Amino acid sequence: MQASIKDLLHHYEYATTKLNDPRTTDWFLMSSPWPTIAVVIFYLVFVYGGQRWMKNRPAYSLKDLMLCYNFCLVLLNAYIFYEYLVSTWLNPNFSKACQVMDYSNEGLPLRLAKVSWWFYFSKIIELMDTVFFVLRKKNNQISFLHVYHHSTMPLLWWTGVKFVPGGESYQCASINSFIHVLMYTYYLLSAMGPQMQKFLWWKKYMTTLQLVQFWWILGHTLHAMYIHCDFPVGFGYALLAYDFSHIVLFSHFYYNTYTKRARAKREESNGKPSNDKAGKNATENGSTRHRK
Repeated sequence: MQASIKDLLHHYEYATTKLNDPRTTDWFLMSSPWPTIAVVIFYLVFVYGGQRWMKNRPAYSLKDLMLCYNFCLVLLNAYIFYEYLVSTWLNPNFSKACQVMDYSNEGLPLRLAKVSWWFYFSKIIELMDTVFFVLRKKNNQISFLHVYHHSTMPLLWWTGVKFVPGGESYQCASINSFIHVLMYTYYLLSAMGPQMQKFLWWKKYMTTLQLVQFWWILGHTLHAMYIHCDFPVGFGYALLAYDFSHIVLFSHFYYNTYTKRARAKREESNGKPSNDKAGKNATENGSTRHRK
């Protein structure tokens, strides 16, 4: 047992001192994974404990704070997307199909590493989404998908910035930052009040865009691995597994939120009770008969 622990510590030290990107070692929160792990653990404890703590307390409004927060997240994600755009998509020397890691300590490769750190740090900031849900008692918003996504992204991207802040990792971060500009714009408008609801008709299409994002990343990663792109294959497998989990969870959310509800509305408008409603009525009738 002691030998196994010593061997594990040896591999950990080797990975974090020999395989890491030396450029990012001294950057904020990058010297060790433990601060990020501690933040995520505290986040998960707050998700559970915070809801219990708020159970018998009135919800906080936080309107002004949320307006400021969402506006700042729009700006931050717009900056991140711009930096990715300049250092990768608009860079003629950057391969969009298979880009190997460039550990240069200057120019666009360094710029790409820096914006990858900002992308990682934005995922820590975005944990505040859940904090606001808890304090406003919007517990219906705190789904497994929500908590899973928010708690794993900081850990995933700490690893990315520690070892591969560039190369093929640009794809998912650049697309995600663009979608988050739209998402936090939606949240910003929503936080302004009910009068903005007429401008929020595009929520369904934002979810669709998120699903397109995951399929795009899945296809791109599979292609890069198929052509044996000179990029650490372990990160490719990890991204495939993580991306596929999001496809499953977001598809389930899309079905329950849009497809299932739309079908129920069509059946109700045609004078036919939906399965959910029919099941509910049957249960209620059965309970009534039982009471009689």
